[in-house]
Amino acid sequence: MIRVGNASGFYGDRFTAWREMLDGGELDVLTGDYLAELTMLILARDRLRDSDLGYAKTFLRQLETCLGTALDRGVRIVTNAGGLNPAGLAAAIEKLANRLGLPARIGYVEGDTIQRPDALSANAYLGAFGIAACLDAGADVVVTGRVTDASLVVGPAVARYGWGRDDLDELAGATVAGHLVECGAQVTGGNFSFFTELPDGGHRPGFPIVEVHSDGSSVVTKHPGTGGAVTVETVTAQLLYEIGGPSYLGPDVVTRLDTVALHADGPDRVRVSGVRGTPPPPTLKVGVNNLGGFRNSMTFVLCGLHIEAKAALVRGQIEEAVGADGLEFTLARTDHENAADTEAASALLHVHLRDGDKTRAGRAFSAAAVELALASYPGCTLTTVPGDATPYGVFTADAVPQDAVAHVAVLPGGERVPIAPPIRTAPTAQDEPASGGEVAVDGPTRRGALGEVVGARSGDKGGDANLGVWARSDAGYAWLRAWLTVDRLAELLPETAPLTVRRYELSNLRAVNFVIEGLLGAGVAASTRFDPQAKALGELLRARIVDLPADLSTEAP
Repeated sequence: MIRVGNASGFYGDRFTAWREMLDGGELDVLTGDYLAELTMLILARDRLRDSDLGYAKTFLRQLETCLGTALDRGVRIVTNAGGLNPAGLAAAIEKLANRLGLPARIGYVEGDTIQRPDALSANAYLGAFGIAACLDAGADVVVTGRVTDASLVVGPAVARYGWGRDDLDELAGATVAGHLVECGAQVTGGNFSFFTELPDGGHRPGFPIVEVHSDGSSVVTKHPGTGGAVTVETVTAQLLYEIGGPSYLGPDVVTRLDTVALHADGPDRVRVSGVRGTPPPPTLKVGVNNLGGFRNSMTFVLCGLHIEAKAALVRGQIEEAVGADGLEFTLARTDHENAADTEAASALLHVHLRDGDKTRAGRAFSAAAVELALASYPGCTLTTVPGDATPYGVFTADAVPQDAVAHVAVLPGGERVPIAPPIRTAPTAQDEPASGGEVAVDGPTRRGALGEVVGARSGDKGGDANLGVWARSDAGYAWLRAWLTVDRLAELLPETAPLTVRRYELSNLRAVNFVIEGLLGAGVAASTRFDPQAKALGELLRARIVDLPADLSTEAP
């Protein structure tokens, strides 16, 4: 097997994780995932200020503390921290290694940049074979730009086992392994619905390791003595994160998530097997970031009686002052009746303004809000100070033919090796959503929170959100599958009612997954939702009080 660890799930993850993973036990490869749709926008703005930037600067500081250890122990490092400038990060690492007197061999992968003059950034999601080529050439450190997150694991597995383009089941298995560890501690108990059941209560989960075998099967685990846990349920939760239907599209393979089998393999060990793959699509996904305009926000505190009337007064006054275009008002009813303190008696009125005109969205708006302090509702106060507008980005997804992208591996010696696209591709049929409600469930019920019997994990994909819900037993899944329909979801989460919602069943995981189109508007960077990445959507659903089957167990399996 090849042991691949992860030390970063996003740009800003636990700084010490690289050192913890290297010191914690045996590894062959250590990966770090730094890129997300929002991160690409951040890096694009960095590069506008300085053309030498465009990569995750934090990674350099982390590497300085542990590059020597990795070289001494023969642990190879693979990261997408190169962002928009992998060559720049590779050069910075070489400079660092020279300063430290370390003989590091550095390779990098480029070619993901798509020329779009009207965009801040446009990047194709490359696959794993460029990473493998760098490792085959002896690279100690491999830096990439925008590759799929799972490719950070698939690439080392390809290099170890010599898989080719037609080894689809093996590539699919490694893709699942990569997806499971790409978000760091999320698979070891981080953000876990049943965190109170973890041995340490979810206090400090360790980072994950995946042991990938030559047939593509794997075991998810972590270093001994680290916090959190690896269980079938923690793995299920991460498997449901940011997915759509059963067909999980990638540049090297389409992975069938409905074939994944999970089995406990000992303490803090879960075996992943049975994964099947089909040929990849003829196109690559392209993430495009554009400047959407400028925005500003102010928040009013509404205390005591007549909350709705107070909110209406503010709305009329703000609209009269700056005009109604681009304004958005959200009233959060955080107030409690007959409360004994101000905070418990108050609601919050969030006022957002988005506009192409920086001046209108800036001080003209925030000053108009502040000017109401002595001329509006009784008890008028704000939690925000007047400020200028800030730019926001809009994320969209596009596609280009696989053979239109110049995927290149730059080897440690400087040789540039073109990576050919897949020989065999196939158009991917659209997964058919499932309606649910096919199994009649009768019997006595009790009122309780949905989360007593199911777990959930949710996240963002551009302007869409995904919401995966899993049952803790076969009986629970029989009920969940029948009961949690799109219509039921609309009752429980009213904001989903006017939107297109696709529902998929993953019976092998005892789960259903919803894709909620347009919930996040133009994407995370442009969203004014209280929860702009839909991270808490699953927990909101679990908190709803519903009629539960009286005999359904709330215990862990």
